[in-house]
Amino acid sequence: MTEDFGLLDPDEADAFGDEWESIDVDDTEADQIVRRQDLAFDEFRKRIKDTEQFKVEGDVFDDATLAAIYKLVQDGYVEAFGGPISTGKEANVYEALGDDREVAIKVYRITTSNFRQMRDYLEGDPRFEGIGNDKKEVVLAWTRKEFANLKRARRAGVRVPEPIAVERNVLVMELVGLVEERARRLAEVHVENPQTAYEVVREYMRRLYSAGLVHGDLSEYNLIIHDGELVVIDMGQAVTVHHPNAGEFLERDCRNVATFFTRQGLDVTGEELLAFVTEPEPEPSEDPEAGPSEESGSGEST
Repeated sequence: MTEDFGLLDPDEADAFGDEWESIDVDDTEADQIVRRQDLAFDEFRKRIKDTEQFKVEGDVFDDATLAAIYKLVQDGYVEAFGGPISTGKEANVYEALGDDREVAIKVYRITTSNFRQMRDYLEGDPRFEGIGNDKKEVVLAWTRKEFANLKRARRAGVRVPEPIAVERNVLVMELVGLVEERARRLAEVHVENPQTAYEVVREYMRRLYSAGLVHGDLSEYNLIIHDGELVVIDMGQAVTVHHPNAGEFLERDCRNVATFFTRQGLDVTGEELLAFVTEPEPEPSEDPEAGPSEESGSGEST
């Protein structure tokens, strides 16, 4: 692997520790659609459920999820639904055609998602204060959380899939790599230039932290390679620095990343990486053409 791993330029990011806008987990228009059960939605549901590839996935495509996809189609975010890219206990990812490009659709499962683990990451996040114990609300909050985390990360100059739209438990985002040319996880490739790759990963970790985020599950399995770029994925569990377990999660991320790159031959430690990630931004240097400040005196000896 000979990619150069170019870094993105960050946008004007919010300051460290800024308060977060609360995220609404009330019913969406998709819930209203499924309650209304109009003729157009009924025809859409029948067409999708008659598709061979979805017949065995009734636990994923319940009526409310189909209503969410229907709403995304109405809004122009999805034009055609494709086949599965990956399947998991918490979510399935499908390819789809957006308005002018291929996109990925991530569908979180309401019935089989790990409710308790999700709550561990949501509790303590100021964006989700007062979240109830209702499993549906937790999964919907998780979906909106991933969408918000992706937006925050991109503003900070971290290469993540571009978030496009969210509706209920369905997230539309950039498809990184075509299905037939799948982007590879860092764990799946031979890293020919581990020093450069490590420097990019640690810079992305520092940018996330400076933007008030900790990934929470970062490893070689949540970093992919595409077109010479390292891309951070799976941002659903990322927490704010205000989270009571943020420090523990960050230390674990640093250990995981350092362990991987140690296996690639680098002399790095989790402790060194943690110090780099959390190091404050340097103060601007004084203008070399300016005279001495009042605090420094005239420089003459007495």
